[in-house]
Amino acid sequence: MSPIVHAELSWLLAQGLRERRDRILVTCAGLAPDLDGLSLLAGEEFYARYHHVLFHGYVGVLVTMAVCAALARRRVAVALLSVVAFHGHLLCDLAGSGPGWPIHYFWPQSLAEWSWSGQWNLASWQNSLIGLAATLACLACALPFQRTVLEVLSPRWDAEVTRTVRRRFSRPRAPEAP
Repeated sequence: MSPIVHAELSWLLAQGLRERRDRILVTCAGLAPDLDGLSLLAGEEFYARYHHVLFHGYVGVLVTMAVCAALARRRVAVALLSVVAFHGHLLCDLAGSGPGWPIHYFWPQSLAEWSWSGQWNLASWQNSLIGLAATLACLACALPFQRTVLEVLSPRWDAEVTRTVRRRFSRPRAPEAP
């Protein structure tokens, strides 16, 4: 799945958290498994060998949870949600990264592969539909929560998009009787 969709799904998971900082940490936890994608900097062969290996497992979960908890205001809630967001990323990768992209969850102790025979390609209608639904859900959060996923990048951009969505989709209030 696209990193944008991973971020959106993780951000949606964090909506029960009051602090923007904590929501951003959970969002980052949902993106963290793809840190092993930086292996591309060492070349395509290195990337093909180590993406879905180095950080797509329990070592990545433990590191991510520890960092998120250390930086959070609500440490326990963020630690738990970061574990859920991280594993949500792994489930999405198992479903929609394409055939031939197993996950090595127990690396470095084992190179045992986790995969699923029904994996769909990265550029599939399923991933497109999930991405569209996640984006619409993130925009819909402007109504009850008065924020969108753009808060991760810029509070100013988020405020502008939230204002626009609320102006367009909020029901006008009935005038009060005198």
